Amino acid sequence: MRFDLDEEQIEIRDMVRRFTEQEITPHAEAWDETHHFPREIYHKMAELGLMGMTTPEEYGGSALSRLSNTLVYEELAKGEMATAVGLSVHNMVTGSIARFGNPEQRHRWVSRLASGGLLGAFSLSEADSGSDAASLQCKAECYNDLYILNGTKLWVTSGGEAQFYPLIARTSGGTGASGIGCFVIEKDTPGFSFGKIERKMGLHSSPTRELIFENCEVPVGNCLGEEGQGFKIALSSLDGGRINIGAIAVGVAQAAFETARNYSRQRAQFGQPISNFQGIQFMLADMAIKIEAARLLVYQAAYKLDEGQNASMYASMAKCFATDMAMEVTTNAVQVLGGAGYVRDYPVERYMRDVKVAQIFEGTNQIQRVVIARSLLGNIRN
Repeated sequence: MRFDLDEEQIEIRDMVRRFTEQEITPHAEAWDETHHFPREIYHKMAELGLMGMTTPEEYGGSALSRLSNTLVYEELAKGEMATAVGLSVHNMVTGSIARFGNPEQRHRWVSRLASGGLLGAFSLSEADSGSDAASLQCKAECYNDLYILNGTKLWVTSGGEAQFYPLIARTSGGTGASGIGCFVIEKDTPGFSFGKIERKMGLHSSPTRELIFENCEVPVGNCLGEEGQGFKIALSSLDGGRINIGAIAVGVAQAAFETARNYSRQRAQFGQPISNFQGIQFMLADMAIKIEAARLLVYQAAYKLDEGQNASMYASMAKCFATDMAMEVTTNAVQVLGGAGYVRDYPVERYMRDVKVAQIFEGTNQIQRVVIARSLLGNIRN
């Protein structure tokens, strides 16, 4: 068993670290303040091969391992969590089309997604369908060679900015998870419009928006996979998505820890740096312990996915532990900085605001514990 990164992984990590330090970190505060969506950054990430990280090379992707993916997301999140989340969603879309699309769909869309020509967003949640995803009500009814979509979707990352929207909708046949399909909608499709942009606690540079479908006509050729495979397609990306969010949480926590550690060395009270006080030392030590533990859980889950093993429990463990850890670490980083941490002169308050949602999306941490318990005890019902 080895814990060292190989040469290629080190190169990927260092490349993304330099990119983040030069292109993202200097602008993160302004993007947050002005709610600016940095579309230009996605074009630059495409040049580095980051817009198709799990996509086969034949479609212009990088075909990176899941472990290499975690290195990318961790480094990006040190600069700004919102961009890392947007990239994770886009890669989930690109990977799903490459995996489940027919040859014509792959030819039409995957290379454009991997090259950054299209930005992807994914839509599953609705007002009454969150953790209980199979209860969704957005409808897709088939008439000859068209599907007619009616309904709304909520909490869509990059909503309004993306040009490409795979969404999960209930078809006219079947009930529960069996009566669900996945449909690709492009931005300018008649009958497709956008609702309000959510006013959020954090991730201000990543728009979260409602999608509205009113007799929206979608060609049968835009159905991804078989008609009843929609729920399977949605679930297929969960393990990878949860590992990505775990890696992102580790990156945010690492940035918060480094800010708190550096501040503690500079801030003097009672004639000495506050880093000399045991109370501060113990807080920093606990932060470092938990960050390292979370990182190893994320790496393990990614490794298992790369090896073709059943990674669902480990992905849930990684996501749950890492995001709970990041919420604790960012909160304690604000505490180390005191009043300076509560104002926006330092980034720790942004880290804390941003990372809270990581405990909620890609399945709440309560749902992660359900997944873990069922894996440990069998598929039980309370």
